[in-house]
Amino acid sequence: MHRRGFLPLLGAALAPAKTYRVAIAGATGRGDFGHDWDVAWNGIPGVEIVAVSDPDEQGRARAAARSRARRTYDGYRRMIEKEKPDIVTICPRWLDQRVAMAEAAAEAGAHMLIEKPLALSLEDADRIVSLAERHGVKVQVGHTARVVPLTVRTRELVRRGELGVLLEMRARGKEDKRAGGEDMMVLGTHCFDLMRYFAADPQWVFASVYEKGRAVDRGMARRATEPVGNVAGDDIAAMFRFHGGVPGYFGSKSSDVPRNGRFGVTLYGSKGMAYVPLTAVPGAPPYVMRDPSWAGAHWERVEYPPGARAPSREETNALMAADLIEAIEKGREPVCSARDARWTIEMVAGVYQSHFRGAPVRFPLEERRGAML
Repeated sequence: MHRRGFLPLLGAALAPAKTYRVAIAGATGRGDFGHDWDVAWNGIPGVEIVAVSDPDEQGRARAAARSRARRTYDGYRRMIEKEKPDIVTICPRWLDQRVAMAEAAAEAGAHMLIEKPLALSLEDADRIVSLAERHGVKVQVGHTARVVPLTVRTRELVRRGELGVLLEMRARGKEDKRAGGEDMMVLGTHCFDLMRYFAADPQWVFASVYEKGRAVDRGMARRATEPVGNVAGDDIAAMFRFHGGVPGYFGSKSSDVPRNGRFGVTLYGSKGMAYVPLTAVPGAPPYVMRDPSWAGAHWERVEYPPGARAPSREETNALMAADLIEAIEKGREPVCSARDARWTIEMVAGVYQSHFRGAPVRFPLEERRGAML
């Protein structure tokens, strides 16, 4: 796979000061290796993929072949203990082992590349942030929309004032069969991350959560189809207030059209608007309408320069991996740090807390312990 042409897009270090020993933790049948995170390091200079772990023998063999890992282990703890890696990639989509894996890596002094969402709960997210800070390690979390070059260009467009004053943002989840609470936790976190990416931190949220037309109570919590914590509702409507007074709306509602292509974030400015689709991450190119009425018929596609193309998922993962190395070497935070990713979990928790209180709740949330529901 020829991916090195994408690494300079983030100014990523193509000649690291040392060789980084990378270990990869997966769990076939329990979140697997996430969205192809086992191959995120392939082809990146200055990286040695020393080992992969997976309790499942066949899954372990497949991952070893894909990642070109030198050795395999049936458990991540033994792998970390024996290999003493510089970086651990925590791949499973499921969140039931997330804190334990992060704890093992941090206590070994290893930096981390972690699949999103960050954690089952705000309390767990706080624990991961605390682990990273206590042990002095960097954490990169896989909200890959941040590193798609056209997302970066859209933020630059906003900052240059080409849309005028940012007046509001609107985002919708994927709204497939998981519409509502599960959609918000699994895919809505991409929306929340991009809303912060464009407009900085939220100040408060006011939200409602309904299930089949009835306001949700705590007894209506249910397990998600994947272990990402308890979820509730098939109809979520939330209004956030961001820094500078910018309102941001998020919705996810079950409907008669479960494949609607609305998943994404729309930015509304005094001079025009921009739509950043998230139908796949990396997604389709953004669109811009330069009309202050927001009613014009002409949309411009934000294009790649001549000769360039959209990165694949694996290439985008590689950008995240390369950025982590640069962050380690330059002593800066990765493009999506543990603190950044914690905000997405805090925004989910804020939606539920606001609904149950029937009032806005301010960030940072005071109630941080226990499950989301």
